[in-house]
Amino acid sequence: MSELPVISAPRFDPDSNINLEVNCELLTDWLVEFLRDEIIRRRGFRRAVVGISGGVDSSLTAFLCARALGPENVFGIKMPYRTSSAESLEHAQLVVDCLGIHCRTIEITQAVDGYLAFEPEADGRRRGNVMARMRMIVLFDQSAKLHALPVGTGNKTERLFGYFTWHADDSPPVNPLGDLFKSQVWQLARYLGVPDVIVEKPASADLIVGQTDESDFGISYKKADRILYYLLKGYTPSRLVEMGFAESEVLLVKGKVDSTHWKRHLPTTAMLTSTSINDYYLRPVDY
Repeated sequence: MSELPVISAPRFDPDSNINLEVNCELLTDWLVEFLRDEIIRRRGFRRAVVGISGGVDSSLTAFLCARALGPENVFGIKMPYRTSSAESLEHAQLVVDCLGIHCRTIEITQAVDGYLAFEPEADGRRRGNVMARMRMIVLFDQSAKLHALPVGTGNKTERLFGYFTWHADDSPPVNPLGDLFKSQVWQLARYLGVPDVIVEKPASADLIVGQTDESDFGISYKKADRILYYLLKGYTPSRLVEMGFAESEVLLVKGKVDSTHWKRHLPTTAMLTSTSINDYYLRPVDY
């Protein structure tokens, strides 16, 4: 009797993106319906305001809002600072022209510099935070003027990394991209026709000249997303190393997630009663 052949499981490939692939058609339908449900049915708005930066996240958000609400109901706001890249403004306008949405440019230089005149020693990080918060002031005020809901643009990777300014980038009440890794944002952006020049360029917050997201991270989005996928599934760092991921990269990613947990929550309340909001007291819809 001959022996049966030994069949081994295929070797795990830490460079594979298979777990991050999405069904773009189905995902588009879901996100469009999400926007309609949250903006129109739940909150009673018909319009959306989006800060258009010229990056892939805000561009994709504008594309989704235009599908969900109609381009005539989407208001793109460009909010450059004096050091902002001219290319970013060009790319933002490219999105506006592609979609036919409303657009307005409101420069934040005077508002930001008006405060920073009292803080001339502020470093790049502080200055960037002031710019981000000023942009959110503009976005929310425009929403009040236009009776339109601000729509957020932050993706899952940067949210897990805490790569946003608290009470700024993550402030809008509705966010269609918040559960999409950056790798998935790129996929969906290509599917929906966001211009290649936007999808292919290095991601940047455009707060400091020459800055890129990945240079700040110390790891590429693609590598980070692969590691984040398994960490969120409950895999331990040691298990990921056994699977072939670089230990230094696993620890870097986990460290960023752990150290920024507080940024993904509302302000911590000193609980005094059993009806403390968001601690004990939740309406059924909040679960």
